[in-house]
Amino acid sequence: MLTIERLTHCGIMVNYRCTAACRHCLYACSSDRTDGYITKAIAKSVATLLCTAGCRSVHIGGGEPFLDFDGLIKLVQTLSDAGVTVEYIETNAYWASDMERCKSYMQELLRAGADTFCISVDPFHAEYVPLKLPLSLAEACRSVGFGYFLWQERFLPMMARLDRGKTHSREEMEILISPQYILDTAKNYGLRLGGRAMSIEAEYAVNKPVAALLDNDPCRSLVSGGQFHVDMYGRYIPPGCTGFAIPLIKAVEGIPDGKYPVFEALLSGGVESLFNYATSKGFITNENGYPSKCTLCFYLRKRLCENAPSPELDHEHYIEAMNHW
Repeated sequence: MLTIERLTHCGIMVNYRCTAACRHCLYACSSDRTDGYITKAIAKSVATLLCTAGCRSVHIGGGEPFLDFDGLIKLVQTLSDAGVTVEYIETNAYWASDMERCKSYMQELLRAGADTFCISVDPFHAEYVPLKLPLSLAEACRSVGFGYFLWQERFLPMMARLDRGKTHSREEMEILISPQYILDTAKNYGLRLGGRAMSIEAEYAVNKPVAALLDNDPCRSLVSGGQFHVDMYGRYIPPGCTGFAIPLIKAVEGIPDGKYPVFEALLSGGVESLFNYATSKGFITNENGYPSKCTLCFYLRKRLCENAPSPELDHEHYIEAMNHW
């Protein structure tokens, strides 16, 4: 039986659908993703399991939580009723064009049990959401005393020359910010390059031979329990390692031996163990190599989804992570 260390710092992903398809998105969210929103029944089950595990506070993200405001209110109320604190709600502020609507939403959220926004502000989001909107939402928060923080405010000077009323293409931002704005933004974020963010690594990093990437160090982040997420289906997603999706109840009560071979391979023998397993299932190495062992791991798991599906792998993730490159 595999056990997850104490579950802390949980993010609840209410959906995978988003008005943006940011190039750094670990979860490969976009407007192309399957529609839907976390249900009240799943939210209640997740809240109960989190309390059992000793996790009494969460943040809410997606996708974009405000694509279903009624669903968001129900989630916040369900968590509040279960004694789970909502630390903040993430949003790209696409909806913040009307000040009165902003204030109305905040009043409803306060009544439900949420009082802080994490508002996305960076060049990657500015490709999809005009800078004016997150700044307007921050202004609305100040006017009613609703908590907020800009994630990340450090990017505002970098975007000083952008037209705040419109979105900007890569070509425009390479002129207005820097030809290296993608790489600079990624470095300033301190991104873990998984999901769609691999496109950044694919463009800027140097490939290495597979032999140089193989090691047998166990991937302990899979069971660390810090900064993990639970998605709209009630599945546990390990910290920073997207593409895995194990029922939260298994993460809380224990993961049966032999149930999830890909997860076990990485946990017991690192990327080398997974490479050997995937090779036995038909994986063929790219002769040009890969920029990192995490990217190699992604392609190993993607190939396994195609050749030897395993229940812990979210097949849709491996497809969507390569869209919008």
